[in-house]
Amino acid sequence: MENRVETIKSHRGLRINLRTKTKKNRSDYKHYFLMLLPGIIWLTFFNLLPMYGILMAFKDFNPGVGLWKSEWIGLENFKYMFELDDSKQIFRNTIVIALLKMIGNLIVPLIFALMLNEVKNRFFTRSVQTIVYLPHFLSWVIIAGIMLDLFSISGPVNQLMAAIGVEPIMFFADAGIFPALVVGSDIWKEFGFAAIIYFAALTSINPELYEAAAIDGASQFRRLISITLPSILPVAILLGTLSMGNILNAGFDQVFNLYNPLVYSTGDIIDTWVYRAGLIDMQYGLATAVGLLKSVVGFILIAFSYGLAYRFANYRIF
Repeated sequence: MENRVETIKSHRGLRINLRTKTKKNRSDYKHYFLMLLPGIIWLTFFNLLPMYGILMAFKDFNPGVGLWKSEWIGLENFKYMFELDDSKQIFRNTIVIALLKMIGNLIVPLIFALMLNEVKNRFFTRSVQTIVYLPHFLSWVIIAGIMLDLFSISGPVNQLMAAIGVEPIMFFADAGIFPALVVGSDIWKEFGFAAIIYFAALTSINPELYEAAAIDGASQFRRLISITLPSILPVAILLGTLSMGNILNAGFDQVFNLYNPLVYSTGDIIDTWVYRAGLIDMQYGLATAVGLLKSVVGFILIAFSYGLAYRFANYRIF
């Protein structure tokens, strides 16, 4: 009987201790919740509350009477969107540019990381890393100005071409060349920063694997094929699958600062078209419908890409 009483008391004491520890842990986490508060407020006011604006996609929006009093027209804006020749063009341009960016931003950083990883001089590798990822921190306004000057009719590129007997080209007025300039400038801006992920994956490879391969007589190329590439392949697969969610984001800031009416046929994307239709031509309902369709498709692709990432790379958010 005494043992039973002691057991009950010990259990009660344990419960009291657990409750005390739980309350203490909650009090310890208060400052973390306070740190999250500004972000939550920002998210609420700038991302959640404006969501009611998607009603414009289903209304003939008239700024004079306001959103709630504008006529409800259902899916008419969506039907009109698919009847426009511009809609097919902008969706095609967006997908082509975004796909080329995705492929380039996967392959170029990987090749760069592999090449730089073979250099044994650490001072040189760190210096190169610092130099190549600096463009990532420059805005597209600055880079667009540099690009427009470099490839202008009197710029250094055309001057170099004239020196070897090639006729000058108006690069940013040629619809056939413009997508290549957009993709190339984006890769140049981002490949150094994207390579950091591959560098991190390369440093996690066990050096004993290379030592064992060298003892067995494997060449440097064979070690690259048999050890390095298989070790970082899961990271490449993960980045590739996660980038699928951005298939309809071809880069508004970049294209807006580089394009002009002469290259609309190959350079006009969803975001730039929505900007012109909504803010310049004042077709608010149509622009909102296009933006909403893009958001829905993007959400589906993000969910699908995260499913693939979990299946093939064991990556999960929660």
